[in-house]
Amino acid sequence: MSINRVAISGNLTRDAELRQTAGGMAILGFGVAVNDRHKNQQTGEWEDYPNFIDCTMFGARAQSVSRFLSKGSKVAIEGKLRWSQWERDGQKRSKIEVIVDEIEFMSRQQGQLGSEPVYAAAAPAQPMQPVQPMQQQLGGMPQPVAASIYDDDIPF
Repeated sequence: MSINRVAISGNLTRDAELRQTAGGMAILGFGVAVNDRHKNQQTGEWEDYPNFIDCTMFGARAQSVSRFLSKGSKVAIEGKLRWSQWERDGQKRSKIEVIVDEIEFMSRQQGQLGSEPVYAAAAPAQPMQPVQPMQQQLGGMPQPVAASIYDDDIPF
């Protein structure tokens, strides 16, 4: 068995670049800087050392997320690693990138009042419907839990 999962959190190093394949699939590319902390042996001070990670996202989600990603934005990403190799000008090149499955925006977006993170859904975003208060949904005050539930019914 093998596991290929990665979770990173950092700041975008550049604005996201949206492009499309010949078949029309959206591809979103962006870079994330993730800092490591090391103690400097000579000064004894803690220093940040950045790691620059290329990230790629595909499909309709990539297109909808692209408008929220700009240089400096803080994000948390979950995905998998992919190694690519190619040849350019007679030289072999390779890179490791993160294929993004989930992304969380951790910076405040324009027009966002609170500091709660915004999540990218697994499916294309749907317009939100207004939520009714619980009392209206239930037709008045919430009803107590039915007396037919006993402690014996709980499996632990």
